[in-house]
Amino acid sequence: MKIFLDTGSIEEIRQGVDMGLVDGVTTNPTLISKVKGKDFKTVVSEILKATPGPVSIEVVAVDYENMIKQALKIRELGENAVVKIPMTVDGLKAIRDLKQRKIPVNCTLIFSPIQAMLAAKAGASYVSPFVGRLDDISEDGMFLVEQIRSIFDNYDFQCNILVASVRNPVHVVRAAMIGADVATLPFDVLTKLTEHPKTAEGLNRFLEDWKKVSPEGKFLL
Repeated sequence: MKIFLDTGSIEEIRQGVDMGLVDGVTTNPTLISKVKGKDFKTVVSEILKATPGPVSIEVVAVDYENMIKQALKIRELGENAVVKIPMTVDGLKAIRDLKQRKIPVNCTLIFSPIQAMLAAKAGASYVSPFVGRLDDISEDGMFLVEQIRSIFDNYDFQCNILVASVRNPVHVVRAAMIGADVATLPFDVLTKLTEHPKTAEGLNRFLEDWKKVSPEGKFLL
């Protein structure tokens, strides 16, 4: 499963890339708005250059014509730019158009399996089920991912399931077990994936024992 970073922060992207874990990035207007002192185009251009894989960048139009105009401008910023289009009737029309232009699309704000199927049929490269937001209203967001996986496998849709609105490591584990193609994570969830209390306990024990071998703590080889 690929791991994308859900962020607008260049520093977080660079740290994730240095760890060898980040395959791509997803952004949205909320994340970009948190970056102070730079305009939208500058931030997005920096993210595209810093990211080794695809970067999803969202249109803010709600009508078909302006979605296409904004999508074309987004694509001009870099070959790794993926256009995020919302799941609406106009959005589906835009996805179809952009598919014909060979511009990859991430269909966002997916909350039902039928929405995911429609986006895949229209030609989206990615669908983004928002699992955390479903959990927030007492639904099982990861069950939606299971449903989408079954549908896509049934009909061999060549569309990536990108698990979004990830809130914790359990979401990531379940996404991997279900067979999602991508999970996009906030930076704090990414770092939590490395953590386990027994790992910390074992490391501390090893370091304490090393002091018995080398009282000064120096590596002796």
